[in-house]
This record gives sequence, structure tokens and C-alpha cells, in this order.
Amino acid sequence: MPKISPLAVIDPQAKLADDVEVGPFCVIGPQVTVGAGCRLINNVTLRGVTTIGSGNLFHPNCVIGDAPQDKKYKGAPTRLEMGNDNIIREAVTIHTGTEKGGSVTRVGNNNLLMVNAHLGHDVQLGSNCILANNVMVAGHVVIGDSVAIMGGVGIHHFVTVGDFAYLGAYSRVHHDVPPFLKVDGSDQVRGLNSVGLKRAGFSDADIEALEEACRELFYRDKPFSVAMAELASGNGATPPNPHVQRLVQFLRKRDQGRQGRFLESLRPK
Repeated sequence: MPKISPLAVIDPQAKLADDVEVGPFCVIGPQVTVGAGCRLINNVTLRGVTTIGSGNLFHPNCVIGDAPQDKKYKGAPTRLEMGNDNIIREAVTIHTGTEKGGSVTRVGNNNLLMVNAHLGHDVQLGSNCILANNVMVAGHVVIGDSVAIMGGVGIHHFVTVGDFAYLGAYSRVHHDVPPFLKVDGSDQVRGLNSVGLKRAGFSDADIEALEEACRELFYRDKPFSVAMAELASGNGATPPNPHVQRLVQFLRKRDQGRQGRFLESLRPK
């Protein structure tokens, strides 16, 4: 049987796995499902149509699955889906989706959300990410895998953040962030996230190719379109480096959007 404090308030319709631990003063709503091995330390609130995978740890005063902060939201049964082995620290808030945004907010696996981080409605967060204290992610943002976001970062709605990106503390992110790169300040590219790539097991040859691509795109006196075309052709390499091609494809997609955000081009009228 689940280990439940007598001071917790759990709706009889909530579905909890047999080994879930629920500490004092937690509140779990009727449409919540909690998977095996999850632990709610105390004062945790799980609301809405929320499905939680296995092995997640919730620290005090986090609120998961509450209604979107969107004036267009009128109470539709939108959802929140969370994967496995996430650590949700104190005062984290994650909201459900909206009808116009796809109706679901998703959190992948093995993420660490530090104190007071916020995921807005319809956010799609990948796996193996770190969101440090006070990170603010607006609605409709898509964040890839293995992304590191330092404290106090604010991300504009409809931004896409590519895999293995690094966002420096207090960055103001208005445009799509390319994969593999470091961004700081107001959308300023600071180079390749070489440390993160090494930790992720990228080869020296791949890192060197990405570093050269970063220099060509952002640090040499060459028109951006020319650098993109040269990198897309592989500069004579056979075959072209697949990670460089992925970077170029992301940048081309970003340029198709409005205001540096591809998802803006898909935004409902």
C-alpha cells in the first residue's frame, strides 16, 4: 500500500502506485495519476489532469498541474504529462496546456528543476535538462534534450531551444537558441558548449567540426547566408558532419519564423 501521511488530502479518485510516498499536507486532485516509486516530501500540490511517471521526487511547496496563466483558457480538460526520475525542487510550478497550444504540457525524463523554476502552459521539455533557480519559461516553449539553463533566465513564449544548448545566468531569450551553442545576455551567442558536449560523449572530431562551424557563422567577417551555404555543402567534406548539418538546418528553420522564432509561424491566428 502507498505510504500516506494522515495529514495529506488525497481525492478518492486519484490513482497512486502501490509504493508511492505522500508526506504531510500534500494535496492530490481527482484526475491525478502517480507512478511507481514517486515521493512527495510534504506540502506538494498535484492538480488537474496530470499523469506522473515513475521515480519522481517532489520537494515542498511545488505546485504541479494547475490551470494555465492564460486569459483565453476557459477551463477545458487540458493535461500535464511527466516522465520518469525527475527531481522537482521547492516552489516549482508547472501548468497544464491550453486548447490552442495542443492541450498538453510535457516534461521528459531525468530532469532537475531547481527552486522556483516555472514551466508555462504547453511547454515541451525534453530529458536530461537542468533548470536552475528562478528560471522562467513562458508558454508554448520547446526545450530539447540535455539543455542547461542557469539561474534567472527568462525565455519568451514560442521559443525553441535546441539540444545541448547552454543558457547563461540571467539571459533574456527572445529568439530560438541553436543546438550545441552557448547563449548569454540578450540572445548573444558566446561560442560552442564544448564542455557539455564532452560530458555527453561527443567525439573530438565532432566538437572540432562544430567549433569551426560556430566560428564561420558568428565570428568571421562573412555574410551569414554565405557561411550557411558553405556549411550546408560540407566545405568539401565527405560526408558532411551530421551535427554541423543539424545546426544549419535549425538556423534555416529559425529564419523561416517570425521574430527569430520558428514556432511563431505555426501560431494560430
